[in-house]
Amino acid sequence: MSNSLVYSHLYRWYESNCRTLPWRETEDAYRIWLSEVILQQTRVMQGLEYYLRFVNRWPTIEDLAAADEADVLREWQGLGYYSRARNLHKAAQMVVSNGWTPFPTRFEDIRSLPGIGDYTAGAIASFAYNEPYPAMDGNVYRVVARLMDIDEAFDTTQGKKLFHRQIETLLDREHPRLFNSAIMEFGALYCTPVLGDACDNCPLKECCAAHAHGTAELLPVRKPRPKVRDRWFDYHVYYTSDMHTLIHRREEKDIWYHLYEFPCEEHEKAPLNTVKDAISLTHVLSHQRIHARFLLHKVNTLPIIPESFPVSLPELDDFALSRLSLRALDLIFPRLTSAHPSA
Repeated sequence: MSNSLVYSHLYRWYESNCRTLPWRETEDAYRIWLSEVILQQTRVMQGLEYYLRFVNRWPTIEDLAAADEADVLREWQGLGYYSRARNLHKAAQMVVSNGWTPFPTRFEDIRSLPGIGDYTAGAIASFAYNEPYPAMDGNVYRVVARLMDIDEAFDTTQGKKLFHRQIETLLDREHPRLFNSAIMEFGALYCTPVLGDACDNCPLKECCAAHAHGTAELLPVRKPRPKVRDRWFDYHVYYTSDMHTLIHRREEKDIWYHLYEFPCEEHEKAPLNTVKDAISLTHVLSHQRIHARFLLHKVNTLPIIPESFPVSLPELDDFALSRLSLRALDLIFPRLTSAHPSA
């Protein structure tokens, strides 16, 4: 496979097909970093809304570092994987405290920040500073696996080392910013998990070993998925006639750390008792399946529950809640407000 031929076809395709996105129109490392963190596990169009929200509220890394963690989590609400938001805030504070503003320029310093791995550090170094580092996201793993017909699982320690060696041989060291942008976009828009007829019309097919061997649909290979753990939560939604309720903040180092929710109890297995006034939801995370019941309790006076505090239902918008709690509120709030039209 000729690298120059790959570059020629890839760059021609990218010039005609790349999406116009704000983080591609800047070399500001802070904004590039924000986009990379937000786009992890997130679709581009959903991430765009959050990116614009963050840069409008915190236009510099000093602004983000000075923010309250609760405000950062609140702006992140709905994206999931909240550890990303906490690491984002910690990294901003680390940059400012180390005097690396507006953003570190050395790859080693970038890589040392909380929440930044090899991929994100490479993306920032190449996109912001045009440094010759690869940016291996899931789309790039897929393209490289097919170009080189690699049947090693890319998400194992051994597989990652193999893929990193291969991308190092493929990287355009004269134009790393362009190369990383183009190969990531090609994987996102063209060399997708399900190819159909696209493989036969691919602009890179003459460079692609998997196309030649008829193995493209089988690649990339993943390691076996871990077993999903089931958990059963009962959330107690106490509410008064003037629409006040109780919430608390999760402090355990568990899912949704430092997010707010209704008082909750966890069961070791599915509860046998049925509850009339309840909303049941199932929420699937990467390795956990949450079976939740939101039990509605109309009370004259809110009970005293340790670590919980009262808020009005409209005030819940001011708190960072998990996606599960937000889904439940979409069902709970209309029910309660219809019972209390004056609320």
